[in-house]
Amino acid sequence: MGSTGSIGTQTLEVIASAPESLRVGVLSAHSNVDLLVRQAELCTPDLVVIVDETLASDLQRRVPQGVQVEAGLDALGAAAAEADVTINGVVGFAGLGVTLATLSAGKRLGLANKESLIAAGPIVQPLRLVPGAELIPVDSEHCAIHQCLRSGSSGPGGSRLSSVVLTASGGPFRGRDAEWCASVTLEQALAHPTWSMGPKITVDSSTLMNKGLEVIEAHELFGVGYDSIEVVVHPESIVHSMATFTDGSTIAQLSQPDMRLPIGYALSWPNRHQIPFGSMDFSKPFALHFEPPDLDTFRCLSLAFAAGRAGETAPAWLSASNEVAVEAFLEGRIGWLDIAAVNDATLQDWDGSVADSVDAVLAADSTARRIAATHISQLEPR
Repeated sequence: MGSTGSIGTQTLEVIASAPESLRVGVLSAHSNVDLLVRQAELCTPDLVVIVDETLASDLQRRVPQGVQVEAGLDALGAAAAEADVTINGVVGFAGLGVTLATLSAGKRLGLANKESLIAAGPIVQPLRLVPGAELIPVDSEHCAIHQCLRSGSSGPGGSRLSSVVLTASGGPFRGRDAEWCASVTLEQALAHPTWSMGPKITVDSSTLMNKGLEVIEAHELFGVGYDSIEVVVHPESIVHSMATFTDGSTIAQLSQPDMRLPIGYALSWPNRHQIPFGSMDFSKPFALHFEPPDLDTFRCLSLAFAAGRAGETAPAWLSASNEVAVEAFLEGRIGWLDIAAVNDATLQDWDGSVADSVDAVLAADSTARRIAATHISQLEPR
């Protein structure tokens, strides 16, 4: 799901590397008909889904004969429930339906859409207990922790996990202070030094909000408390994250930065994908550096910890606000520093609502978006 985005296109590369064991059953996109048609011609899926229903007729005329076309958000969930494995690469809160449908059907979910778990963690958690349901994280950091935990999961007492360390590249503004970042341009924010990603997640990486959301996601995925989650800046992006156990051992997962590795991991679980992506060359010298994040300049990271500790719908509230703020930045309506300012002001307006149903999460998302838009409108024009 989300086959025309960064995760989606790389997923198709991984599938193409193992045609004897992997086949595409469903492709979906929000509105990129041209690329979706090209993908359908290459993969010949049973079904393609376009979220923008106004584009369904055009898509139907252009897909290969025998490929079924459906439209709308509801069609995403229905299609996900039928697949053996679903990679959820839908951007933003719109991916929640895919997450819920896949796990409810007792299928394997490769989760690249962090917002759905962050916003609706209390709703998603019970579904992980559905027989057959598996949640394999596709984020490089959480995939790394997932792999590290395999080293300590045998024997009495389970994993005996003590803490986790999430690594962050630091983004394009590592080492810059708030004064310098006041004049950041969109072009600068989209120039990530390590990863090739979509515009929303690239901006999130520049503010460290992406890392903050990953902190909440790590809490939900692995049940580790916020006091036991640490973020360190690691500009080489070779150590993708680490897990420390009660005996003092720290296990790390290393590879060159390549999202096809965690995608292949999710597709092949519990086995390993046979094609190496991101292999290390230890015959050449290299250095690894680690440093603490600058929480004064990159305030979004602290806001995420605060929302996570508050719990209930606070993470949904922050995630929704951030989507609105990043969209405003991408459109040139606010500055880079304003993203954190909007998120801070919106989080302070959190109403304390409980995340006891999907409707409650949807309501929190909607309210936070409205409040964030109000805060944006009150900023000085740029």
